[in-house]
Amino acid sequence: MQQFMSQLQHLLSAPGSGPVNWDLARQVAASQLAATGDPAVSPFERNAVEEALRIADLWLEPATSWPSGIRTSVAWNRNEWIYKTLDVWRKLCDPVASRMVGAMGDLVPPEARAQLGPMQSMVATLGGALFGGQLGQALGSLAAEVLSAGDIGLPLGPAGTAALIPANIRAYGEGLELPEDEVRLYVALREAAHQRLFQHVPWLRGHVLTAVENYASGIRVNREAIEEAMGRLDPTDPESMQAIALEGIFTPEDTPAQKASLARLETVLALVEGWVGHVVDTAAGDRLPNVVRLGEAFRRRRAAGGPAEQTFAALVGLELRPRRLREASVLWAALTEHRGIAGRDAVWGHPDLLPSDDDFADPEGFAAARLDLDDELASFDFSAPGGPEEQAPGGETPPNRPDEGDADKS
Repeated sequence: MQQFMSQLQHLLSAPGSGPVNWDLARQVAASQLAATGDPAVSPFERNAVEEALRIADLWLEPATSWPSGIRTSVAWNRNEWIYKTLDVWRKLCDPVASRMVGAMGDLVPPEARAQLGPMQSMVATLGGALFGGQLGQALGSLAAEVLSAGDIGLPLGPAGTAALIPANIRAYGEGLELPEDEVRLYVALREAAHQRLFQHVPWLRGHVLTAVENYASGIRVNREAIEEAMGRLDPTDPESMQAIALEGIFTPEDTPAQKASLARLETVLALVEGWVGHVVDTAAGDRLPNVVRLGEAFRRRRAAGGPAEQTFAALVGLELRPRRLREASVLWAALTEHRGIAGRDAVWGHPDLLPSDDDFADPEGFAAARLDLDDELASFDFSAPGGPEEQAPGGETPPNRPDEGDADKS
């Protein structure tokens, strides 16, 4: 926080470049990690991660219909996780932050705005610095908890890059009182499965991120909370910035459209997490002695969310927990039983083929439905919005096609 304070005095002298000061966010997160510790990745850990991901990909071969989605296998420290995922956080947080900064500007009376003139840009700079500083703290906390690039269900890292965070895996394994190598291999299985899904379902990355953005667009700004926070700011005392907390400023709109948006987001997060969990537990089988215990621990962890996820949710009004995870797991298991592995994975062929929120209540009925998937897929216009050619927000190039999946597994 001390670095945040010293940087803020410099930043207020220049206009910001956006609703969030991301340079400040990164600096605050790095400062927080420096205080709590960010162990460097040793050569042994790097080799162990690469080997775990190689084994995980081999085990997944008979459990999925797609080849490997991994082009690069890496071990990150906590700072690297922040740096490599910052572009996606920017897409998710900027729209929400821009409304906060705009609301801060609206607090200035119209007659005062004319008198402020160019000085009014400092209001936006202050808002960007406030949000960036606290977002940096939230990301720093998340970086100390996440186990891999895809750990919270979103495609945060570069496409095709499977990444594990050894320091966090070691700490998590100690909490479970399980061997580190077994926990590392289970995390590697989850990461490798996540990479297969997002690499070989080209529309999914954009679909998930758009669902998050659509929900975020319905979050309103609590102007009273902003006024209360700003009332604690003493411009003559930079230390008063430490008393400002932005939690509670963003709240979801209680409207039918926002409820529907939330339902879509929770459904897609649950389907992704449920598929990954089902495939991983199938692939691990009797290979891992504690697979049942690990599977249950990870389901509880994802359903409840850790302290850092709760902090992030309080800051931006967005929870990333798949609330219907167990139902989704049952649904994917039923699809495997009725349609086989290829038939189960074919459901990812188009967004309109995915189970709806209502289908969670009757997984057997959905799985047993007589669908000719080939005819279903043939009837879709795959160039239409939402199809495989859809790009992720920001104009990203869709991931490689399945025939490009035999990438090297370093």
